[in-house]
Amino acid sequence: MNNFTHINDQGQPAMVDVSAKQVSLRVATARSIVVMPPEVISKFADGDIQSKKGPVFQTAIIAGIMASKKTGELIPLCHPLGLDNCKIDIHINQQQEVVIDCTASITAKTGIELEALVGASIAALTVYDMCKALSHDIVIKETKLMSKTGGKSDFKRAE
Repeated sequence: MNNFTHINDQGQPAMVDVSAKQVSLRVATARSIVVMPPEVISKFADGDIQSKKGPVFQTAIIAGIMASKKTGELIPLCHPLGLDNCKIDIHINQQQEVVIDCTASITAKTGIELEALVGASIAALTVYDMCKALSHDIVIKETKLMSKTGGKSDFKRAE
């Protein structure tokens, strides 16, 4: 027996069998933080910036939701899930960083953490893509799971 859920007893990759698990409401929130130089942050007004490609935050929200729905196609051995909900919130914090929170939920036999992580990650990459014409000095500082409920255990990260 091993501790990795996606490796079988023969040491080979395997999808986790969730057929015996109980259905429960599962909710996860992930966060990505994007650091931009002051000259880019200063372009944001009224909660968004209009780039040549369109509104940055609005486009990132759509991209993040679309990506979250495709997580099972992007991550090997990840169960394809039909999300019940996916919400992305983007704001600029006191440190002048772009904070992207993706919350995904489903009533199912398996978790939703990866969907939230993928949604936040792709939203961050979209912000980078849409702002790179202004500067390439943009850093996606981190992506992390903030919380999850449902399933075997709950998790809550201190902010």
